[in-house]
Amino acid sequence: QAILAFCYEFALGVECDNKLAETLYISAAMKGNGLACTRLSFLRRYGRPNVKIDRVEAEEWIRRVNEMGPAAIEWILKNVEEAAAGDGDAVVPASVVAAHYALGVCYHDGIGVEQDAEKAVYHYRIAAENGQARGKGILAFCYGDGFGVEKSEELAFLLYLEASSEGELVSMYNLAHCFEEGIGVEKDLEEAAAWYQKAAGLGSCYAQNSLGFMYEEGVGVDKNEAKAVYWYKLSADQGYPWAQCNLGFCLQNGLGIEQNEQLGSYWYQMAALQGHSRAQHNLGHAYQYGVGVEKDEAMAVEWYRRSAAAGNAFALHSLGYCYQHGIGCDVDEEKAAKLYSESALYGHSPAQLSLGCCYRNGVGVEVDEHLAFKWIKLSAKGGNDLAQNTLGHLYEDGIGTRKNIKKAIFWYKESSEQGNAWAMTNLALIYSEGNNGVKPKLKEAVRLLRMAAEQDHVRAQAKLAQCLLNGVGCPESKEEAFEWFTQAADGGSVAAMFALGQCFENGDGCNQDLRKAIDCYSKAASWGDEKASDRLIALVANPSVLDGMFEHGYIAPAA
Repeated sequence: QAILAFCYEFALGVECDNKLAETLYISAAMKGNGLACTRLSFLRRYGRPNVKIDRVEAEEWIRRVNEMGPAAIEWILKNVEEAAAGDGDAVVPASVVAAHYALGVCYHDGIGVEQDAEKAVYHYRIAAENGQARGKGILAFCYGDGFGVEKSEELAFLLYLEASSEGELVSMYNLAHCFEEGIGVEKDLEEAAAWYQKAAGLGSCYAQNSLGFMYEEGVGVDKNEAKAVYWYKLSADQGYPWAQCNLGFCLQNGLGIEQNEQLGSYWYQMAALQGHSRAQHNLGHAYQYGVGVEKDEAMAVEWYRRSAAAGNAFALHSLGYCYQHGIGCDVDEEKAAKLYSESALYGHSPAQLSLGCCYRNGVGVEVDEHLAFKWIKLSAKGGNDLAQNTLGHLYEDGIGTRKNIKKAIFWYKESSEQGNAWAMTNLALIYSEGNNGVKPKLKEAVRLLRMAAEQDHVRAQAKLAQCLLNGVGCPESKEEAFEWFTQAADGGSVAAMFALGQCFENGDGCNQDLRKAIDCYSKAASWGDEKASDRLIALVANPSVLDGMFEHGYIAPAA
């Protein structure tokens, strides 16, 4: 059965039929046949059209093969050795060529034998030189990665091109990748898309996923999220973990398909169980926040741990956040800082910001403003808008560095251009106050405050209201000022509560209403606002103004 399966896999005397080969391999492997276990480990790890990837199962077949040792690949070795002992000028039979390829894979992955890159290349080269397209394709891979040979991207490209012209599916995918990234050839996204399309249509799960990505991002093709989902689904159904993760993302976020958080989490789990670190992180995020699954913070930490163990920078940061705040685990600030550091060293800008904040605030590490500045600056340079705003603040106040208002403005602008409302507000305050040698830009300040206020930034709402009330940088509008004070007060701004009390007391932008004024002053005073307490006392001390409002007495709240 195993030999017959080998014939169907490599089209030896019969038409290639991967599905039938898989069925025969499984039957023989269940009886302990080493050849069948060896080839199943390959098919489950890498897949083929109509043969589903399952990397958990692949590891089990690899374990069985390695327990058998060289005996598992005895048939492959016998074919190769007998051919080597024969007439060197004779035509090498296709079965022997296939055996060389299969033996090369064993040396490549360390299956049944010790991993040996040079021996893998030796057997791949024999297969390639005897005309086998798969041999050419895998030899190209070795040249592209410098595996067992001196790296040559140009030679890799030429071998991929030759194998692709002979219909070798994996080489078509790799050729497309070369065109996409400019590996050994000039970058050509449209040519990349064409080769991905060809390989995807022939059933390559790798090409299907890559084509889906190109449609999702509009790279080399017109952007079409529905087509992206179509190709991700075809690939995911073949068990490819990257596609399963990408499909999960589309489903959870409603990209190209109706949003379905439960189904999105299902696909994350399918990929996560195969060891896909990004899917493991995304599944952890789903459990942390209850997205498509029942909220389970301990389970979130477990998936973050699995992903972090594979070196995933996102997971290292998320796990650090859990340890810092005691989410699904006990608080351990030292461990949090260590995890942030590991993630930061991978260049993950959110982790760099978190690590910088740890150094600034003494979370898990000693306070060190210079290190705080260093990591926050790295994060800002990486494009993190939160870090850019924070860096602006460090420059403005001289924390960990010398004060530099020009650099503060630069970084506030960088953050503002990404829509950060805090940065817009901070920049507006500099422009409105005009301190430290900066000329006032009142109209620009109002523009920035309005943008931040529309994002529900409470401080911006209160400051914008003041500008509108007094006509600073904009036409006076007490009615609009009253509306923004109201929103800011509802958002918790104590200053806005006091200002709203003044509006009601004086009838600015609203009907005069001393009862409401007292209510606003009372709320502000309860938060410790002394001016509000003073106005509250002044009103309470003059009952004639209030027409007997306190005829039964009034007790002001404690400040």
